[in-house]
Amino acid sequence: MSKSIWTTGGVSFVALMAVLGAPAMAQDQSADSGVTEVIVTGVARKANKLDTSISVSAIQVEDMQKFAPRSAAEVFRNIPGVRSESTGGEGNANIAVRGLPVAAGGAKFLQLQEDGLPVLEFGDIAFGNADIFLRTDLTVGRVEAIRGGTASTLASNSPGGIINVISKTGAKEGGTLQLTQGIDFGQTRGDFEFGGALSDKIDFHIGGFYRSGEGPRKAGYTANQGGQIKANITRKFDNGFLRLGVKYLNDKAIGYLPMPMKVTGTNGDPKWSSAPGLDAKSDTIHSAYFMQDAGLNGSNNRSLTNVRDGMAPKSLVFNGEAQFEVGGGWTLNDKFRFAKTEANFIAPFPATVGTSAEIVSGINAALGTAGTRLVVANGPNAGSTFTGLAMIMHTFNTRLNSLDNSANDLKLQKTFDALGSKIDLTFGLYNSSQTINMDWVWNSYAMEVAGDNARLLNLYAGNTNLSQNGLFAYGVPVWGNCCTRHYDVQYDIVAPYVIASGEWGKLTLEASVRQDEGKARGTYAASTQMTNFDVNGDGVISNPEKSVSFVNYAAAKPVNYNWSYTSYSLGANYRATDNLSYFARYSKGARANADRLLFGKVRDDGSVSREDAIDFVKQTEAGLKYRSGPLSVFVTAFAAETEEQNFEATSQKFFDRVYEAKGIEFEGAYRIGNLSLNGGATYTKAEITKDALSPTAVGKRPRRQAEWVFQFTPTYKMEKLEFGANFVGTTDAYAQDDNQLVMPGYVQTNLFADYNLTHDLTVSLNVNNAFDVLGITEVEEGAITNNATNYVRARAINGRTSTISLKYRF
Repeated sequence: MSKSIWTTGGVSFVALMAVLGAPAMAQDQSADSGVTEVIVTGVARKANKLDTSISVSAIQVEDMQKFAPRSAAEVFRNIPGVRSESTGGEGNANIAVRGLPVAAGGAKFLQLQEDGLPVLEFGDIAFGNADIFLRTDLTVGRVEAIRGGTASTLASNSPGGIINVISKTGAKEGGTLQLTQGIDFGQTRGDFEFGGALSDKIDFHIGGFYRSGEGPRKAGYTANQGGQIKANITRKFDNGFLRLGVKYLNDKAIGYLPMPMKVTGTNGDPKWSSAPGLDAKSDTIHSAYFMQDAGLNGSNNRSLTNVRDGMAPKSLVFNGEAQFEVGGGWTLNDKFRFAKTEANFIAPFPATVGTSAEIVSGINAALGTAGTRLVVANGPNAGSTFTGLAMIMHTFNTRLNSLDNSANDLKLQKTFDALGSKIDLTFGLYNSSQTINMDWVWNSYAMEVAGDNARLLNLYAGNTNLSQNGLFAYGVPVWGNCCTRHYDVQYDIVAPYVIASGEWGKLTLEASVRQDEGKARGTYAASTQMTNFDVNGDGVISNPEKSVSFVNYAAAKPVNYNWSYTSYSLGANYRATDNLSYFARYSKGARANADRLLFGKVRDDGSVSREDAIDFVKQTEAGLKYRSGPLSVFVTAFAAETEEQNFEATSQKFFDRVYEAKGIEFEGAYRIGNLSLNGGATYTKAEITKDALSPTAVGKRPRRQAEWVFQFTPTYKMEKLEFGANFVGTTDAYAQDDNQLVMPGYVQTNLFADYNLTHDLTVSLNVNNAFDVLGITEVEEGAITNNATNYVRARAINGRTSTISLKYRF
């Protein structure tokens, strides 16, 4: 590891290890690191954090509300080592771990779990990101996360890490009622949870939420509406327990995609601001004047999609866990999960931004028309000529017909006396099935660039209207009509694994190996153009109906391939004292690519090359864990090599490259009197080392990868009042892999205060982005024209939003 890694930020890793290696002084206060002492994620058995050779963190449900989160992704960004780009709304976030790339969105190398099993088997399904189907509410007991390590061998398709949302079980009796009202934005939310003992052998828990409102940005309509309910029941036996659970999620949440922003200055020193009339922090290109997307569905029949649906998941989940001592020293543990899942995803995406003349020219070039001007199609001044800033807008209208999935994880464990130690052996078998059945039916519109209800624009040739209420094409001709398609593929995985660990005095050694065997079976069909098709059935062929994108079922192709790979992880932990341990680990894992291969990597016979089917990740970690009295410190140095094969729909680009990343991760906590300090920081030095498609990218820093990502939460607690702040920040990053346009670093400040009106009744104030900072997380363009006015497409964090809550505990 280079010298800069060890000394950046004035921290000397070696010196820190030496200081913490000294005998700890007695303390009369317990540490409060925001982590649980006993962990269950990424380990074969429950374990003390200081006895494991993995990096693991946990966030308690009480701490989540201090982060002022507006989505699950805003909770996850407070986990050290996790980069969570939480600008998509209540789903569709990009999430990565420790320098592993986010080449095309989602959470490719990271698995999101509920109660130990995946929400979806693949974390980067196009328009089906796992966080769309995950909500954090009062039913959550804690969130545990591991980075690297045994994520390679204790789960499939997640070599980068696991974030596990763990539900309350009713082991602690009581309940909560909470009502939350937006102060400066339109949203009302009600939460409840209740659990306890039905008898001395049976515990239960039930809870959920419902919320409704416009959301944190001005959409012009009720954009977030829905909720979920969860319940579980646990039967305890003398030799174990049986737990059964159910969840029903039915929600609609607006999806924020990139929108036009203004950039001046230079690539290296850009000045970012809002486009005229479109506030980057509080507006969206969603509009009350664009509520319906009329066209064809995946069966090539007439269809009408409600834009207000946004991200609309429906998921009915049954899950359970059984654990029993079965005799002879053997323990049997089995977890299962079955989810009946579907969704809609529709959101406007700006394909091109420019003056009215530039937009007219762009449409003409795509259609071969001779339009001359844009005319306001609806809203104020409808029928007048438009001359302002406009955009070609594509509807990312995607129907997720089925994302049904099931998983079962069976473990058989026993402790043996061997090799001068007690050796813990775990034999596991993981089975899963994931369906991806999806239709893409995208259309093209012209729209003004404006917040507060932008109007649609028609293309005119003289006095002849070439559009239909803003729609100029059934399809996306600006992108070569790429994106009308259907696919229906099932992915099945069988993965046996073995874990062995033993203790020799203060030293613990662990080894694990996993063999993943998978198969993909199904069909996919791409786009074709149908001429003179009467989409709306009015008996007249309008200009947009002269060439209509169809799903080409006549040329449907098979998906028929298998994959296999072996993962392993080797770790050592030395418990130097009761308060201090050192650890090291090497892991090799992989991720099987799924639906992203359907964009050109599947051969005509349905087969896929091995190098395209699987991406490997190699990781090395070493660090220390210290906990004594009020102080907790966890430090991990890491290095990773990641293969990446992917496809990005918004840029129509393939990726085929190798990344390397080195860095150091810090997590710490300190309590002194009524003051608690919790935080973390990750330094990452990453570069592209190989690129089969774009050799000029070699040596460049991966896009959106900042050198520093950090979070810090000070809290002060008095008799009736608790208050504090949550700081989340990042240093500069590049918009794209050519390393030209800089996305400036920023610090987002979230404030919270809880006041106990009575012992059981609390009123809370919560402010997200209190100083209304402009923070850029994603940009489509890689460069601007220096010292000119540029308009790019970018996603920014939400501006300031505040809520007040009333919580009653009983």
